Amino acid sequence: MPDAATDAPVLVLFQRDDCHLCDLALEVLAAARSPEFQSVFIEGDASLEERYGARVPVLRDPAAGRELDWPFDVAGVRRFLEDAPDVLDLPRPPTG
Repeated sequence: MPDAATDAPVLVLFQRDDCHLCDLALEVLAAARSPEFQSVFIEGDASLEERYGARVPVLRDPAAGRELDWPFDVAGVRRFLEDAPDVLDLPRPPTG
């Protein structure tokens, strides 16, 4: 039987419906080859609205408690992921 903890996405993207910046963030995450993530739409949740309302889109690494606020680019996402080795085993450039 699969373990739900190991099958769960390790990142969360807080966003809104019909959000142009959120659409851009999805494009950046795809270009950065981000690992699978969970999309959480903040509408209708007062605590999420209070915390993320003016900040979305926000990429969160729940295991480390770190967040990456918009605006971010491919390089910024890759740095964020590299700082969290459990999130993604990114290919490293060849040395020498």
